[in-house]
Amino acid sequence: MSRRFLTGAVSAGLVLVLAACSGTTKNDNAGSGGQQSTAAADPNAAAKEGVKMAFLPKQLNNPYSDIEVSGGKEALGELKGEYKLVGPNDASASSQVSYINTLIQQQQDVIGIAANDPNAVCPSLNQARSAGIKVVAFDSDAAKDCRDVFINQATTQGIGEALAKQAKDLTGGSGEIAVLSATPNATNQNAWIEVLKKELAKPEYANIKLDKIAYGNDDDQKSFQEAQGLLQSFPNLKVIVSPTTVGIAAAARYVSTSSYKGKVAVTGLGTPNQMRAFVKDGTVKQFALWNPADIGYLAAYAGVALKSGQITGKQGEKFKAGKLGEYTIGESGEIVLGPPTTFDANNIDKFNF
Repeated sequence: MSRRFLTGAVSAGLVLVLAACSGTTKNDNAGSGGQQSTAAADPNAAAKEGVKMAFLPKQLNNPYSDIEVSGGKEALGELKGEYKLVGPNDASASSQVSYINTLIQQQQDVIGIAANDPNAVCPSLNQARSAGIKVVAFDSDAAKDCRDVFINQATTQGIGEALAKQAKDLTGGSGEIAVLSATPNATNQNAWIEVLKKELAKPEYANIKLDKIAYGNDDDQKSFQEAQGLLQSFPNLKVIVSPTTVGIAAAARYVSTSSYKGKVAVTGLGTPNQMRAFVKDGTVKQFALWNPADIGYLAAYAGVALKSGQITGKQGEKFKAGKLGEYTIGESGEIVLGPPTTFDANNIDKFNF
């Protein structure tokens, strides 16, 4: 799906909150020391062919991550590069470190990583950068001193504000809510939740109470159990907000077959194919997401642009990303894909991913 697909719905007001995805604390200086190129960017440089780029998602066999990296594979095919996929089976903080070390030994040109913990991966990523490997964080950022650029789904502020608005809309402006997140270390989700909490402290949200933030560790069964626990612990709960595709699906599955259906709303970030049944049976009124494949696609184009010298990661540099068009690098090397789309019963059948 093109960037045009993504530039809609946030302004329509609703959204969201999603997924898939994760990281941790905000110490941006952890493990600094990777060498960055001092050469100036040459936007007119030819894109190198044969660039070897390895994708390291938070975990393998995660539906959201699988869609993300498929976009990277597509882009590298267009760019005549070499695609590789590696990763752990769990999303724990240090589970990605050994894979980074192996990729260094294999002399990859670019590593694309969705960090489970921004600081745990930092020393190994800086070893990679010292060896001349470009590092593209996507979906969930590593510490800023440990990567060249970060592909962000949307702005952190925008997602957090959208979560708060979603909670307000679904509670009717008054009531109790809970958050079902991924891991306690998830960089992106923690940042979104911090914005959500700041929004809830504003006068217009005075009648909304955040009961608890629960963690399902991006595991379906644990997320299911955590959703069940939230509803049992807080009998007046009105909304579960889940900024993870695994969490929202698990929560919706539990609510859909329980006495809470029609009484407790579930919202968050999910894929249309994953959430279609829950929208059609009335469990979920609306949820949101960007096209995950576009994140991987943009990461691959950024990685090849870095390796080709078209960009260095500095603010203001521009590069072209195939079907998604031209992008400009923002502050701290951030590249924002675009706002998510809101899905509901009126439009969900128009999408297939």
